[in-house]
Amino acid sequence: MVLSGVESVGKSMLAARLAGRFGGVVVPEFGRTYTQALERPLTLADHHAIAEGHRRAAEAAAALHPPLLVEDTDIVMTTAWATMMFGGRERQLAALPSRADLHLLLLPDVPFVPDPVRMFGAPDARARFHAIVEAEFAARGITPLRIGGSFADRETAAAGAIAEHLA
Repeated sequence: MVLSGVESVGKSMLAARLAGRFGGVVVPEFGRTYTQALERPLTLADHHAIAEGHRRAAEAAAALHPPLLVEDTDIVMTTAWATMMFGGRERQLAALPSRADLHLLLLPDVPFVPDPVRMFGAPDARARFHAIVEAEFAARGITPLRIGGSFADRETAAAGAIAEHLA
């Protein structure tokens, strides 16, 4: 399963909690690690490298055959990031499939918490980015389960969706 959503909606925290709850393995957000190591602005080529790095990490984690593989974002978000940053949906990224069979989209209805890597915390930018994420799901024909509310509410809803999916 994959957690998607704009910055600061609790994806990383929730990924760890869900993996612990279900005995799963987390594939961390590769883009965050990649971006933290850069000393320059992101380019479109970087988004391709992020997509490849995440794919490799997800394949390695899947090879462990965990009861649940929790991806902290995937190609859907990488494509949405490229669209947000460069103004158009990039064809090669858009052609790459998501491996997940359960998509949870965390809504931007919690306060933004800034950090050195986050870029789009202003309410208008956050709303625009969320609209791009929704459009990317629609373009891929994926209907995510939308989850909002407090962090506790998010965890309860996500755990319920996973339990139902695994049943």
